[in-house]
Amino acid sequence: MSQVTLTKEAAYEVKDMLEKNDMAGGYLRFKVQGGGCTGLTYGMSAEDKKNDNDLEFEYYGVKLIIDQHDIPVVDGTVIGYKQSLLGGGFTIDNPLASLSCGCGASFRTNNKKGTPSQC
Repeated sequence: MSQVTLTKEAAYEVKDMLEKNDMAGGYLRFKVQGGGCTGLTYGMSAEDKKNDNDLEFEYYGVKLIIDQHDIPVVDGTVIGYKQSLLGGGFTIDNPLASLSCGCGASFRTNNKKGTPSQC
């Protein structure tokens, strides 16, 4: 089965964000869009409902939804969260990414090139 994983650290951060925004029962949407120097970019948003074509995964009480059309370019991806002295942020480890830009904001896979845009 296709899968995208949310680490424990990422799940707790998402859960905290959802609760602070009065969306404790909400979803984290993980998506892929065209753009960036190499053609594809990741996006994440809080949602209050899922769509018919969404796949749902649950990790540590957080419901993660992904459009089934995005799965071919993110299957096996691990979404993490790292904290440092300069702050924290989400990390995305996608084993299907064959190329990423220097700033790490966009990627492409062997099967999907996307639509590159100016940086």
